[in-house]
Amino acid sequence: MAFTRREFTRLLAGTAAACSIPHLAASRALAQTSTVTETAGGKRVGYCVVGLGRISADHFMPGVRASARSRVTALVSGHPDKARKLAAQYGLPDSSVYTYETYDRIRDNPEVDAVYIGLPNSMHAEYSIRAAEAGKHVLCEKPMSTSVADAREMIAASAKAGKKLMIAYRVQLEPTNLRAIELIRSGALGSVQAIESANGFNISKGEWRLNKKLAGGGPLLDVGIYSLNATRYLTGEEPQHISAYSSVIDHDGRFDEVEENISWTMKFPSGIVASCNSTYGGDMDGYYRVHGSKGVLQLLPAFIYEGEHLTGHLYEGDQHLDEAAKEKDPAHFTRMADHFSTCVIEGKTPRSPGEEGLRDMSWIAEIYKSAGLSL
Repeated sequence: MAFTRREFTRLLAGTAAACSIPHLAASRALAQTSTVTETAGGKRVGYCVVGLGRISADHFMPGVRASARSRVTALVSGHPDKARKLAAQYGLPDSSVYTYETYDRIRDNPEVDAVYIGLPNSMHAEYSIRAAEAGKHVLCEKPMSTSVADAREMIAASAKAGKKLMIAYRVQLEPTNLRAIELIRSGALGSVQAIESANGFNISKGEWRLNKKLAGGGPLLDVGIYSLNATRYLTGEEPQHISAYSSVIDHDGRFDEVEENISWTMKFPSGIVASCNSTYGGDMDGYYRVHGSKGVLQLLPAFIYEGEHLTGHLYEGDQHLDEAAKEKDPAHFTRMADHFSTCVIEGKTPRSPGEEGLRDMSWIAEIYKSAGLSL
């Protein structure tokens, strides 16, 4: 059962801080700039930002401000003072600031074309479905939900409303990740044999992510999903077999409800094997390494908001790769918002639609099942 917004607000009181792979040519072209060209009519999609935590206020909203096809037109928050302050910064009237109790009134706001869901995991499904029922398109943060059933309901709600649903897999649009995919698809690495990936951090006591009812799970849902999704977009395949293990090493009260460590291996139809690790018990660089018959490449870091660095060695011609991303945060969010806005304006399917999120949720459920845990 998901938390209510009131329960979530009470939990935070007193805390420190309150797919298939896209066509590469098109993806690379989109990634060359942080924005896309405006339409002749200058249409910009208006976003209602739901939840004003760090990812919304510090990354998504500044990214939208820098965009060509997107703009912030409404806010939803349980903290009126914070919402009014942000509204003033973005030139929004008080009438475009909503609480969680008045959220459904966005139906009557013609300035809102889409919503961005930046809430804790267990709230993604409810607020995405309510947005679709209000006649709005939905851009939802990952993980898509906390269950396969909720993910299916989100897809069904958007389909019934005739609205688009995209899951915020921003790295699928990021130039350095696209370059890694391009090298693999071109055959530069020969036949891929194995992939390694990891992503994790040392979590502080009291974080909402340690509450299973609110987060849905531990590091796998939070940051391990990056490694899972990367193995899928790097191979262009879906896993054929999964085996997983979990553990708790630090018995200090943080991991009474969620796993501390989780490790899983996958075998893909082509024979590629992948091994992934995620943790809340220590700092773990977000990276992946791809081993092929003709070379190896590594992206470290691979998943953060800026500073991606691709290195590698192609054996033929003894070619060494060393390519660093030059753009700065919030460029990922600008590109992601404008991609979704372009899809809304031009009636196109997003590169990471709801079905992409559902596939990850299905594999996450399998990983937990193999590790003897439940989603």
